[in-house]
Amino acid sequence: MRRLILAATLLAGPALAECPSQATMETFAQGLLAGRAQPAITGMTSLADGLCAQNRLVPLLAAHLGRPVGYKVGLTNPTAQQRFGTSHPVTGIIYESTLRTASGGEVPANFGAVPTVEADLLVRVSSEAINDARGHMAVLRSIDQLIPFIEMPDLALSGGFDGPNLLAINVGARMGVVGTPIPVVVSEEFAARLGTMSVTLGSDLREIARAPGTALLGHPLNVLPWLAQDLASRGTRLRVGDIVSLGGFSPAAPVEAGRTYTVRYEGLAAEPVAVSVRTR
Repeated sequence: MRRLILAATLLAGPALAECPSQATMETFAQGLLAGRAQPAITGMTSLADGLCAQNRLVPLLAAHLGRPVGYKVGLTNPTAQQRFGTSHPVTGIIYESTLRTASGGEVPANFGAVPTVEADLLVRVSSEAINDARGHMAVLRSIDQLIPFIEMPDLALSGGFDGPNLLAINVGARMGVVGTPIPVVVSEEFAARLGTMSVTLGSDLREIARAPGTALLGHPLNVLPWLAQDLASRGTRLRVGDIVSLGGFSPAAPVEAGRTYTVRYEGLAAEPVAVSVRTR
């Protein structure tokens, strides 16, 4: 990840025909950091334009949110892809601040312009063989931790928006809450549990959403080969130590102040695993 900001800058030029200007993205970043929801960026006609905008935005946000430490994958199910007019997932970049809050911590409810919460799951890359891994066993041999994770994305924009804008806002990467890491076991049984587990997002008032492990591209481990290929198309690759957010198990929900949010993974381990956060 050390060369990520430089790579992003290089990938941003020469500008595409519909890529938002540097000045546009600087103004957008200022509004985002100030917590102001903004209208969708106009003029972009493709996901390539959205990626160009993302590559300009990330270094601007990294100066405030901390260095890039990994990636997040969004739109990992057909329903979400259809909503944003795409036929595949999209990739964003996560920052140090995304992983700063530990389970049981407290965060402001208004942490972003359009603050949301969703059930997610992190993995840590332990081998660059991940870039060529395809089957579940090959993927498991290239990661060493699963990390329970509440993602708290900032969807940034007022009103509806499309796939290019989702990429432009870096897929909403902003904050998150991490639980106790789970050591990876390289076995068919461990892989099966990942696919059959049930993941719930709830508050102290109610269950908000529930989804199976298969909600992420049919299996959570299918996300990493897709990401490796997407990064290769950008001219980069996964590195040892990179953290990857595998995607939301259900749509992002609005954040309310004074609530405790919990993500629970049932069937992943002998006892349910959970991660929680309070909002103020």
